[in-house]
Amino acid sequence: MSAGTKLEELGEVDEPAFAGLAERHRRELHVHCYRMLGSFEDAEDTVQETFLRAWRRRETFEGRSTFRAWLYRIATNACLDLLAKCRPEPATGGEVPWLQPYPDRLLDELPAGDADEPEAVALARETIELAYLVAVQHLAPRPRAVLILRDVLGWPAKDVAELLGDSVNSVNSALQRARAGMREHLPAERQDWTGGEEDAGTRELVRRYTDASVATDVGRLATLLRDDVRCSMPPTPGRYVGRDAVVRDWVESGFESMRHLRAVPTSVNRQPAVAFYHWRQREGAYLPLTIDVLRVTGGAITEIFTFHDDRFPRLGLPERLPADGTE
Repeated sequence: MSAGTKLEELGEVDEPAFAGLAERHRRELHVHCYRMLGSFEDAEDTVQETFLRAWRRRETFEGRSTFRAWLYRIATNACLDLLAKCRPEPATGGEVPWLQPYPDRLLDELPAGDADEPEAVALARETIELAYLVAVQHLAPRPRAVLILRDVLGWPAKDVAELLGDSVNSVNSALQRARAGMREHLPAERQDWTGGEEDAGTRELVRRYTDASVATDVGRLATLLRDDVRCSMPPTPGRYVGRDAVVRDWVESGFESMRHLRAVPTSVNRQPAVAFYHWRQREGAYLPLTIDVLRVTGGAITEIFTFHDDRFPRLGLPERLPADGTE
């Protein structure tokens, strides 16, 4: 599509030109769907559905809003349709089995937007944390959409009401219910990790956690955990709450007997993470094992999300590590 093409003429463009225009918004739409759904893969499918619906309905775009806002409307409705069809409730213990991590390298593709505004940067970081994603998944679909559109994207209540076919009063009421639900499910203290070179304390804590994990030293690991630490491993059911419960699970699962581990530091959902590899004699290499995503508050680890090895390719991690002479 040429720079001179008017958006009001959208119904007259060919498919490649339309795809090029829509593609500019793929990453931010993907993150929006990810916030709604909690699953990286479901978000990918929903963005594809969004583009398909947009192409089929291109003649309905009247230019009363921006093309970007029009795509967000379609994407939100596609998410609501998916949630109405097949999304289960969170497990009894509060964990979200379908939760998947989002690699920071893809979050870096988001438009800069208000990158110079500290509040905007903090909001973008906080609303992509895994703890936030889990809390959102406990909300009913429509209040969830209201919360994300109003509090994350900053849409006016009248625009959200138009999207959902509701009144402004209903939207405002849904927003209050959603905020109350978030307070119920969010940790009492939000993540205190700001990332970057300035956060030497967190980097040192993650280094100590990595070293103790590679050494399978549960005692050393225990000293890094806050008393009320929470640990889960989506999609495996169950959440362990409290240092004693987490340590007991590690001991009972045989973690202390594991040998020949290596680790690669990474970052996921704007949180520090460590990818672990386990030596496999038959393959002659270290192969993916698990990824621990950490939430750090006040110099201690307050939450650990552990994901399985099938997440490694999506996160851009090596498929294997060569022998290092310690096997």
